[in-house]
Amino acid sequence: MAAPRQQPAARFLQGSLFRHITVMSLTSSVGLMAVFLVDLADMLFISMLGEAELAAAVGFAGAILFFTTSFGIGMAIAAGALVARALGEGDRGRARGRATSALIWGAVVGAVFAGVVWANLSPLVTLVGASGRTHDLAVHYLAIIVPSMPVLLVGMVGGAILRAHADARRSMWATIAGSLVNGVLDPILIFGAGLDLTGAALATVAARVTIAAVALIPILRHHGGLDRPDPRALAADAGAIAAIAGPAVLTQLATPVGQAYVTRAMSAYGEGAVAGMAIIARLTPVAFGVIFALSGAVGPVIGQNYGAGAMDRVRRAYRDALGFTLLVILAVAAALFLLRAPLAALFSAEGTARTLLYLFCGPLALAWFFNGWIFVSNAVCNNLGRPFLSTLVNWGRHTVGTVPFVLVFPAWLGAPGVLIGQAAGGVLFGLVSGLIASRVIARATAAAAAGDVGQRPDGGARFLALSHRAR
Repeated sequence: MAAPRQQPAARFLQGSLFRHITVMSLTSSVGLMAVFLVDLADMLFISMLGEAELAAAVGFAGAILFFTTSFGIGMAIAAGALVARALGEGDRGRARGRATSALIWGAVVGAVFAGVVWANLSPLVTLVGASGRTHDLAVHYLAIIVPSMPVLLVGMVGGAILRAHADARRSMWATIAGSLVNGVLDPILIFGAGLDLTGAALATVAARVTIAAVALIPILRHHGGLDRPDPRALAADAGAIAAIAGPAVLTQLATPVGQAYVTRAMSAYGEGAVAGMAIIARLTPVAFGVIFALSGAVGPVIGQNYGAGAMDRVRRAYRDALGFTLLVILAVAAALFLLRAPLAALFSAEGTARTLLYLFCGPLALAWFFNGWIFVSNAVCNNLGRPFLSTLVNWGRHTVGTVPFVLVFPAWLGAPGVLIGQAAGGVLFGLVSGLIASRVIARATAAAAAGDVGQRPDGGARFLALSHRAR
């Protein structure tokens, strides 16, 4: 049988960094936005059913699904960082072994986590502020989707492995394929079969299976495939994965925790306010899909160059990523401002929901630059061996950078104050993340100059050495 066609091992070590970041971010964001567009379509279809409880149930369920998805993002960050670093070091065998272990551990840990969430759906939905029929609808919706979490993690980790190989195009097509499946099944199941929320949930499960399958195929065909599972290698790689995945997962979980608090704070202003926030929650990743993709796009660029000891390119990659972020935010904010009225009409947003949507399409869109700054800075910390700093920044942003602001601003401004307070905390911690990332790069540069690049302050060097010996 012919050997799989190989891609260049470390494409990001040469060429324009701004171009690499742009291509990776745009291709990754196309896939992400395809997923988020389907989520937005879900909300549109549910809104067309004319029941406020259904739309609110999707909003409350979204806070829980954000929590589970963030767990997967953390695992994907670890897989991408480890594979990209191995490729930068020129060791394709190690990259293949890490990819194998990351996929297996992602599925196993995802299954355990999904079981815990599924067993506690009712109290979790109550915790984010749902009650009555809305509570029951949200629990029903989640009970169908949450068991598919291990499949989602396989798809997310597979996409991260493809991006580590600089194959953002095939990673993009995995998510596009899942979105097409979801988009086709949604109207069929929701309206044609009359399944309402059940139909939307089943379409989501089918999309997750598609994403996982389409992400794995190019790994097997074009990037050296996977190793046969080896218990010794899996045990050794567990340490290397945990060194990054543990803090990365904690980092990602901070966002849904903060969002759940914001959802609960908004619930005090009625189901109209929650429905308005649910529309914004689904519009946000579509509008800012490029920004959401930044962390996963910049990570492999930084990881490959760090693995090769090219710290000058690491510094330039960070600066170029921030410049790219600013350009995207200005363009998106202008588009949202011009489209605010059509968007409100599309979702039949009235009263408080309309006020919140207009606020999002105005000054709060510009404040998203600071969220982008956090994403880029987190990518630096995750790929330069300081993932716990990302954890501290994200938890700080979604606790002390959220709770006090969301308590104070609504007292003056009502429901809009919830969103304004959340944005104000993002500005503060965007600046903090920039200072931290600059210090991490400076220390890594000094270590590289001393010939000490491989000594990870988080203990990663020991885990990587164990993993290498196990193979």
